[in-house]
Amino acid sequence: METPQRQLLLDLKPEQPPTLNNFVTGANGELLRRLRNLCETHSFDALYIWGPPGSGKSHLLAAAAACASEQRPVKYLQGAQAGDELSPASGSLLVIDDVQRLGPEAQIALFRAFNAARFLGLALLLAGNEPPLRLTLREDLRTRIGQTLIYEIQSLSDEEKAAALWRHAIERGMLMDSGVVQYLLRHGRRDLPSLMA
Repeated sequence: METPQRQLLLDLKPEQPPTLNNFVTGANGELLRRLRNLCETHSFDALYIWGPPGSGKSHLLAAAAACASEQRPVKYLQGAQAGDELSPASGSLLVIDDVQRLGPEAQIALFRAFNAARFLGLALLLAGNEPPLRLTLREDLRTRIGQTLIYEIQSLSDEEKAAALWRHAIERGMLMDSGVVQYLLRHGRRDLPSLMA
């Protein structure tokens, strides 16, 4: 008679939700300070964040939206899902990720939101994959986005990526050999989401 095999369970913790504290800052300290300020104020403000896929834009937008929701109403949309009626509440924060994917009606709605933002005390936090001049949007909307405070997300150094991998492993309850981190950095894809996966 065979003895039954015992299955060992790995005590892995779930992934942590995106926060401003678990974003690996690198050379993006000023941007993080600006986003923290956006969470604490209730007045007009407009920021545009851009960078390549995997640079952390979506992490920062989700983290800022979660942080700000403790203080003010927040509306968080993906560009492709935004419709012709944004209807942000007075004093709220409107967050739109991937603005380059806004449809024609959504572009008009965002332009209207820009025009009403100062009067409503509305804050706008937008992100895209290109600087404003290269966005394929209506000219009037590109101009409005170009008038916001613009931040390009700066890439992490290899040392900062290694630190991020270590922290991610610890948060998930794993021990990771330094050789594994170095192997991933040499042979894996270079963007942080791929390295984390």
